[in-house]
Formats: sequence, structure tokens, C-alpha cells
Amino acid sequence: MSEFEKKIIGFKEKIKNSKNLSELSKISSEIFSKNGIINSEFKKVGSLSANERKNFAANINNAKKDLSELFSKKSNEVLDKEIIDKVNKENIDVTLPEKDFKIGKVHPVSQVIDEISCIFSEIGFTVEEGPDVENDYNNFTALNTPENHPAKDMHDTFYLDKDMKTLLRTHTSPVQVRTMLKGKPPFKIIAPGRTYRSDSDQTHTPMFHQLEGLHIDKYINMGHLKGCINYFIKQFFEVDKIKMRFRPSHFPFTEPSAEVDIGYKLENNKIIIGEGDKWLEILGCGMVHPNVLKNCKVDPKKFQGFAFGIGIDRLAMLKYGINDLRSFFECDYRWLNYYGFDPLDVPTNYRGLSK
Repeated sequence: MSEFEKKIIGFKEKIKNSKNLSELSKISSEIFSKNGIINSEFKKVGSLSANERKNFAANINNAKKDLSELFSKKSNEVLDKEIIDKVNKENIDVTLPEKDFKIGKVHPVSQVIDEISCIFSEIGFTVEEGPDVENDYNNFTALNTPENHPAKDMHDTFYLDKDMKTLLRTHTSPVQVRTMLKGKPPFKIIAPGRTYRSDSDQTHTPMFHQLEGLHIDKYINMGHLKGCINYFIKQFFEVDKIKMRFRPSHFPFTEPSAEVDIGYKLENNKIIIGEGDKWLEILGCGMVHPNVLKNCKVDPKKFQGFAFGIGIDRLAMLKYGINDLRSFFECDYRWLNYYGFDPLDVPTNYRGLSK
């Protein structure tokens, strides 16, 4: 028996007696690696005669095949044993109840945005978005805001540079500017999003949510605006009738301008929308000022339209009985669990907007 054959027998014994994958890995390196016994033995072939080479190489290949098969078989045995030992050690009690987990809720603001988007999509509006960081032109100048307007003061607006040219948008109206500048009329959009003003109390926060609506086309008038707002309010508050009035107001970007009030009454300390002799301001609106159309490359002699702005947080407070705006941003799980909505209960006009 040759020295090589003795070594092969020794390795077979090592493989059979190995107890874990770590030992097998070490044995594999000694046999099959670049410096292992198989490769070392093959290096001797060059020094043999042609007749000797054939038998010598065949013996090495046979030994390699035997070792590979034995190694594979032993590896599977060891792996199976390790898995069984691990399972036995864990002692899993399948009779124990599963761990409790909490399902998240949709924030009332997100719910109201979905409800409003659903309502306006039914009458042909599309949703547009814009950046929170705006320039002075889109936020003020293009919207016909005078240079000395109080809204441009630092105590009302968060400016991001010393030149007061970059700011956090104070309303979502810049989205209508961007939409008109990049496209051609007609336009029929809503633009929900975050807005920022330097204000904070029970009914105001430095960051709040607003929705801008815009409809530009030929022959649009105040009658279309009134019909649109009337439809929206009835659908949103889910009432069949609504008392509504338009009060003359002033906004730089609309002419004429109006604030919309809706009728309500108090019953058991709850606000009942659509009834009663009390009035509640709900939104601002008006016909888009010709100067705004000119600034947005729209010919005011051919096109006209209306715009409106809605406070999303305020609507959420009214509809769902939330009395402090600041609670929207406190990240209190108990509050969200009470006022939140099922994430699978998507608002639709057909089966009801709210739960």
C-alpha cells in the first residue's frame, strides 16, 4: 500500500468521525484546497512515464471521487443533526397565544385630504403638487400681492435667506402658478399640501394644511363657483341640504372675492352642519384676478375662472369634533387611536366618505 493510499484511508476515518461542520470544513481544506493532498499528488504526474501516468491519475481521481461522496454524505448528516438539536433546544410551545400587535390608523388630516380629493375627482378635478420651499415670485408676486402687503412681513412668513427671496410657502396657491406656467388652459385642479406661517395658538399652528382649487376655462363665472362649492360642502359633510352665503371680501389674487359661510346649530354641545340660524366661515374664494392670469401667461381676454382655498385642518376639526389644532401634531398614539381611521376604509362617494 502506497503512502497516498494510507493518507486517503486516514482522511476517510477523519470524515466519518467528524462531529460538526467546522471540523468538516477543515478536513475539506486539507483534501481539496490548492495545497491539499489531491493537488499535491497530481503534481507528481509530470515526473512519471507515459505508461505510469494513466494508472497514477486514475487512482487519484478514484480517491477524489470516493472522498467527495463520503464528504457530501457526512455533511448532510451533520447538518441534519445540528438542525434537530437546535429545534430540540428551543422547546417551542405551540400552544402559547401569538404576540399582540397594533394596527396603525390613518391621521384625520390624511383622511380629510383623501375625502376632499375623492369629492373633487368626481367633478373632473385633478390633483397637483408643488414644493414646500418656494420663491417670492410664485408665492406673492405672480399672485398679484403688493410689495407692501402685510403677509410679506417677516413676522408672518418664514424666509430662508437674507434677501427674502426664498421662503416656506404660506399657501398652496403657488401650485396654481406652476401649473399654469407649465401648461395650457383649460385648468381644473386641486392642490393639497403643507403650508407655513408664523402663528401658534389653539386654532393656529406654524405648519398647517391647505387645499387650493382652480378652474380656468372659457365662460367660467361666479355661478360655476357657487355650484362647485355647494356640491363640495354637501358631499363633505354628508348632508342633503346646506345653508350657504357668500360675503364680499378681498384677496389680492381674486376679483371679486368672497368668504363662504355655512349655516349650523348647536345641539348637545355638538355642531350640526346645514341647519340653524348661526353662521360659520368655511373658506375663501373668488374669480381669478386678470393680473394673475397675465403673470401665468394666460390670456385674460379669452379665459377666466375661479379659485378657492380650504383649511384642511379646520375642516377635520369641524367634521370630527376635534377642538384643539395642536393635538394634530403631538404624535399621541391614544389620540390617533381614537380619532384615526382604518387604513383599508378608503373614502368613496358611493359607500360614504367617513366611518
